Amino acid sequence: MIIRDTTFEERFSLRLTPLNVILVFTSSFLILGAFYVSLILFTPLKEYIPGYADGAIKASIINASVKADSLQMELSALKLYQRNLKLVMDGKIPADSLEKIRSQDGYKDLDFQISEQDSLLRVKVEEEEQYSISNSSGKRNVEQNYFFPPLRGVVTAKYNVGYQHFGVDVVAQAGEAIKAALDGTVIFANWTSDGGYVIQVQHTNNQVTLYKHNSRLLKSVGDKVSVGDPIAVIGNTGELTSGPHLHFELWKNGRPVDPEKFIVFN
Repeated sequence: MIIRDTTFEERFSLRLTPLNVILVFTSSFLILGAFYVSLILFTPLKEYIPGYADGAIKASIINASVKADSLQMELSALKLYQRNLKLVMDGKIPADSLEKIRSQDGYKDLDFQISEQDSLLRVKVEEEEQYSISNSSGKRNVEQNYFFPPLRGVVTAKYNVGYQHFGVDVVAQAGEAIKAALDGTVIFANWTSDGGYVIQVQHTNNQVTLYKHNSRLLKSVGDKVSVGDPIAVIGNTGELTSGPHLHFELWKNGRPVDPEKFIVFN
């Protein structure tokens, strides 16, 4: 109670109980807590919290990492070019790039020669297409194409649009060459964070094939490839992988298609 000392008039009174005290402290704590949380969330003060990174800084770090990786690859290619140029100027034969690939990372037994089975399949396909009316029209559906298996192995993950898995995963021995499923032109050959080394080939009639998680890319953007040509080496690169395999996708008119309906992988 607060009273005036001269007239003893009551100015203010408050009756304290345990419940009143608890309510006052709890309300004060919640109000102050909400104030400080709002202050941190909606003001630049959050950037001064130890361990907090701004979204722009994260994006800059990722871009810097990608550029550093690209520069490292360009530097390695430039060093190899200078070394081979020096050998040419000295009258020596430069090392072939494919031989360099075979001698690195355990791919010594990699064979890029087309096997007898591949040659027989190619001859069969060419004979069947020679007198094909649909082929001469230039407008063929996916069902009318003769796809070459990009890799012989075991399919461990099937096509499933519900799980955002737009292709199949094929497991094979390390060092196996990935081959083009159809004639076409390479429209993408680079590194991605989720797919690792990825190569993408554009075919006729708005058909596209993708080959992900490769350890090496043997073709560059703009290269013409024929069916059965080696274009990459099986690998385990990228974030969305747990072992050496090929993730293969087939697209028609911008929509994914189940590759197992047209290709036998084993």
